[in-house]
Amino acid sequence: MLGAYFVLRADLARRGLSAARSGANAGKSASGRGSKNAKAAAKVTAKTGAAAKAAAKSAGAGHAAKADRAGAGRIEAETLIAIPCLAGIIGAKLYHVLETPQDLLASPLEELFSPYGFAWFGGFLAGLAAFIWIGRRKGVPLLELFDAGSPAAALGYGIGRIGCLLSGDGDYGIPTSLPWGMSFPNGLVPTTERVHPTPIYEFIAACAIAWILWRLGAREIASWRVSKEAGAVRALPAGIVFAVYLLLTGVARFLVEFIRINPRPFLGMSNAQAAGLASAIAGGALWWWLARART
Repeated sequence: MLGAYFVLRADLARRGLSAARSGANAGKSASGRGSKNAKAAAKVTAKTGAAAKAAAKSAGAGHAAKADRAGAGRIEAETLIAIPCLAGIIGAKLYHVLETPQDLLASPLEELFSPYGFAWFGGFLAGLAAFIWIGRRKGVPLLELFDAGSPAAALGYGIGRIGCLLSGDGDYGIPTSLPWGMSFPNGLVPTTERVHPTPIYEFIAACAIAWILWRLGAREIASWRVSKEAGAVRALPAGIVFAVYLLLTGVARFLVEFIRINPRPFLGMSNAQAAGLASAIAGGALWWWLARART
């Protein structure tokens, strides 16, 4: 997850949403201006007395207010990693155990504290809710925040799949004769057959998606700067990176489920496959809405 942290930190910084960078620079700038104005106010005070003192207090208060406002709308990468990750782990576990309530009722402690059994969609929903909560508390526009978090979310998901591969927790695929097929005789869900190493497929897809989103984010930021200087409408609106994230990750999950061993209770689809389809549809709908809102 360290890689996802650095990606998120860099994305926040390039968008001007990083409290660690922008807040510190703003604080230094405000401090410098306040020091210069304080010296000027002191000279005036020596000449004009009480009236100048009042003016100096007013100037100092004004710069203090500017320094406070400089930190508004900014956020720490650590906050955006720690809280959504914790919420995502809890959400993924709860979603998984609620898919089989009979097992949960039979052995609740074993099901809740088992080292395996985490549902991607539950983690996504809980992490998204945590993102919204943090964004509202910090005063950051939600679509910009989702854009900043999308590349890191894609990369973090891929890294998490490596853990699934190493533990052999049943996230592998159906039997295969391909030369890269793997068996997991000592896995949490053991198999001696050679099967599709679907966590590797998902890791590769997640890295590719993260790269696409990062490049798209760079174009989005460049279009924002150009439109700001020209006074025109942004070529790529806020939310476009998040829309592509939903679309691509949804398609990737929908496709990989065809060679996974998960049960298919929902119209011939697994729960994760249905969630992937819903994610892709939501991404497409958001993309269409953003394009329509610009016209």
